[in-house]
Amino acid sequence: MALRSVLTRKTTLGLGLRGIQTFSLPDLPYDYGALEPAISGEIMQLHHHKHHQAYITNYNKALEQLEGALAKGDTTSIVKLQSAIKFNGGGHINHSIFWKNLTPVREGGGEPPHSSLGWAIDTNFGSLEALVQKINSEGAALQGSGWVWFGLDKESKKLVVETTANQDPLVTKGQHLVPLLGIDVWEHAYYLQYKNVRPDYLKNIWKVINWKYASEVYDKESK
Repeated sequence: MALRSVLTRKTTLGLGLRGIQTFSLPDLPYDYGALEPAISGEIMQLHHHKHHQAYITNYNKALEQLEGALAKGDTTSIVKLQSAIKFNGGGHINHSIFWKNLTPVREGGGEPPHSSLGWAIDTNFGSLEALVQKINSEGAALQGSGWVWFGLDKESKKLVVETTANQDPLVTKGQHLVPLLGIDVWEHAYYLQYKNVRPDYLKNIWKVINWKYASEVYDKESK
């Protein structure tokens, strides 16, 4: 059953003069089982309700600790907290994009882009098939855990494929990079269904990719 929580709840905690913002689990616009057979309902529930929630919980905790450290002028603690903020904050950012990148087949999942993004893909990669092959190849080759991204370079106006380690957002590869699609290649995203065969997961996820969302972001950011 789809959660009906608010996408992002902004709550100010009374810690210091500025206060801090906390975050809550984003809602899914579809039921957990709606992406089957490409992604099982069991994986979606665990991925969303357990893993994403854990990133949010730990991100909020780290932000609260940072507020306290800043109030005390505790430089050592401030520095130590940066890795937790980057990892858990990145996990929240990445997964919030990931859920929007997916949609059930009955709602257009897998339908290729025919808008300006479609033309841009042909210009930059030759064809949609060539782009998918490149993303799948780089995602399968990524060692350990991380993400494979399809994005827009706002400076050069070109489309790019990048990978990031762990929960690093695409922006860590450049402030001018805007994510259009992000595919999670951590094992928790596919192992229960695909075991250790990541290429099969990457092959099948395209059946539920939300190109409409990617096109909307591209149209907005490429102006």
